[in-house]
Amino acid sequence: MKPGHWALAVCLACWFSGCAVLSSGGTDDAIYDFGPARPGYSGGATNQSILVYDVGAPAWMDTPSIHYRLAYLDAARPRAYASSRWVMPPAGLLSVRLRQRISGMTRGGIVIPADGVRANFALRVGLEEFGQVFDAAARSRGVVRLRATLIGNQGLVGQRVIEVEQPASSPDAEGGVRALTRAADEAIDRTVDWVASQIGN
Repeated sequence: MKPGHWALAVCLACWFSGCAVLSSGGTDDAIYDFGPARPGYSGGATNQSILVYDVGAPAWMDTPSIHYRLAYLDAARPRAYASSRWVMPPAGLLSVRLRQRISGMTRGGIVIPADGVRANFALRVGLEEFGQVFDAAARSRGVVRLRATLIGNQGLVGQRVIEVEQPASSPDAEGGVRALTRAADEAIDRTVDWVASQIGN
């Protein structure tokens, strides 16, 4: 085989193997989650069972990307950090955190849709905003907005929008992650407190 043909064959072999040389060597991306779970719920416990659905999110937000907006430049354009991401879409992280907190609030137990078991109440939470907002090049905040809907055996019990902002300690992905984690935890705490106030003992 001529030298030129041999080189071409090697390149094609690498390409059709899925570019394994490029993709299997790992990534330099910084990957984040919300960190360890916080202490259990400190409010009063209830005996009611609760069906907790997965947190829903718009399609564009249903990715592991860490989104930010430059409010001082073009607030209507969400952007994503190139080398940093969540370990899973934020809605998934929020679902885990929410169930952890709800489980500490009820002695009646929590149920997920896959269980196929009826519960006294059902909680649906939708994620409406989850991102780092830059008000200036060096000043940003994490913004989390949830819409919580509580349903009982007789229908809708109540609905509430919960929005939390936390300042970022640095104008980068790490600062955004820390701010968003604090904001997410506070938003979940407010949601759980609201649910507890609606369902009683």
